[in-house]
Amino acid sequence: YQLEDHIDTSVDADIFDVDLFTTQHAVIADLHDRGRHVLCYMSAGSWEPYRPDADRFSAAVKGGFVDGWPDERWLDLRSGNVRAIMADRLDLAAEKGCDGVEPDNMDAYQNGPGFALDGPTQLDYNRFIAREAHARGLAVGLKNDVDQLAALAADFDFAVNEQCHQYTECDGYSVFTAQGKPV
Repeated sequence: YQLEDHIDTSVDADIFDVDLFTTQHAVIADLHDRGRHVLCYMSAGSWEPYRPDADRFSAAVKGGFVDGWPDERWLDLRSGNVRAIMADRLDLAAEKGCDGVEPDNMDAYQNGPGFALDGPTQLDYNRFIAREAHARGLAVGLKNDVDQLAALAADFDFAVNEQCHQYTECDGYSVFTAQGKPV
C-alpha cells in the first residue's frame, strides 16, 4: 500500500496498491514485469482539490467536508457530472495498465455529505462504479460502506478496510471471504 512519494517496487508483495494519478505507467509496467498485480487507488466519493481533474467537478456537486480531511468534500453521487468523471478515472486506470481499482469514500450517505443521499442511493452509485470498472476489465474493491456489505458483495471482487479491528467491523466481511473474495 504505497500512495505517496516514490513507489518501492522491490517490496516482496504480490499486490501493490498505488495512487491512480501519481503513479507513472512505467512503474505499473515494471511491477507487471516482476509478476505483481497493481491496484490503483482513487477517491470515488470525495472531491480532492489537488487532483488533475478537480476543476471538472461543478460547484453544485461538492458538499460537506470529509471528516479528518479538511481539503476534501463529499460528492453528490446522483450527479451525471460526478459519474462522467469517475468513468474517465476508470478509463485512466485501464489505460495505465492497472489490474483493478480501489475506490475510496464509498459511504457518503453515512457521513453528512450535504446532500439527501440514502442507502439505496449509495448502493446504486457503488454498483455503478463496479459495473464501469468491470466493463473496462478491471477488478474492483469495496472500501467503506460496511453497513451494506451483504448487498454489495456480489458486485465487488475484493474489499479493503483499514481499521476493521479498531471499529469492530471485521466480522461483516465474512460475506466476502465466504465467496472466496479477499479482504
